[in-house]
Amino acid sequence: MSDFEPISDAEKTKIASDFILHAPPGEFNEVFNDVRILVNNDDLLREGAGEAFAKYNKDQFTPATIDGADKQTLITQFNDHNGQFFDPTSKQSFKYDHMRKEASDVQPASIDNNSEPWRLALANAVGGYIKDHFPHGNSSVFGRTKDKKIILVACIEDHLFQPNNYWNGRWRSQWSVTVDPSGGSVEASGLIKVQVHYYEDGNVQLVSHKEIKIPLEITTPDNTAAAFVKAIADAELVYQSNLSEDYISMSDTTFKALRRQLPITRSKFNWKQWNHYDIGKKLNQTQ
Repeated sequence: MSDFEPISDAEKTKIASDFILHAPPGEFNEVFNDVRILVNNDDLLREGAGEAFAKYNKDQFTPATIDGADKQTLITQFNDHNGQFFDPTSKQSFKYDHMRKEASDVQPASIDNNSEPWRLALANAVGGYIKDHFPHGNSSVFGRTKDKKIILVACIEDHLFQPNNYWNGRWRSQWSVTVDPSGGSVEASGLIKVQVHYYEDGNVQLVSHKEIKIPLEITTPDNTAAAFVKAIADAELVYQSNLSEDYISMSDTTFKALRRQLPITRSKFNWKQWNHYDIGKKLNQTQ
């Protein structure tokens, strides 16, 4: 009789959700398939871990292809309205299947006319920045009006998945500012996230994030957008440079301290003659 108590359905779905939420970029399907085998109950997995699928896609800024749209839009918390997502570029709303990663039920949607000139100016400026700096980049810019002020959010995503070379990575950044159309000085905020998984002959993940504050002068929509994107470009360049310097430093110090390339004996373990070693003799004695 086993000494282990059975795991409840609630515990199973919590464990499954944790695995899914921590799936490296580009490896959602692999993690999902493994979790599916462990749970061994598709209905339970769908009902219990459905929120984790949605949270993962929104956290990862997953690009979605929409019928009738010239470019992909991002799945984020900022364009999610009770499960219905909004694409500001094509001005359409849609449902999104977080497991299949497919958009459906695409419909025309209304826009916020007060914020649209500011949103469009920022979207055009961010689009130019993406084209210059992100080879596979995607972006979405959202705008809304609250208390006669305009809230703008720009989301940027770029990824490169190389499973044949045993690594995958994603860059994400989100930038927001509250604009008073009458002008003045404000402070914009940003959050940059980088996640890279390298798993050839090992399993190493780089997970980094940084919160940033940027002073910004509000003038016209076009001038404000240009100044905002320049500040974003400067901040992200500094972050990338610092990250590269830290990585070089870690390669020479931290990573080498994590494990020895060879054991203390300075020679590799000979598995063909394992029974000649002291541990092998002890294992034989216990059999």
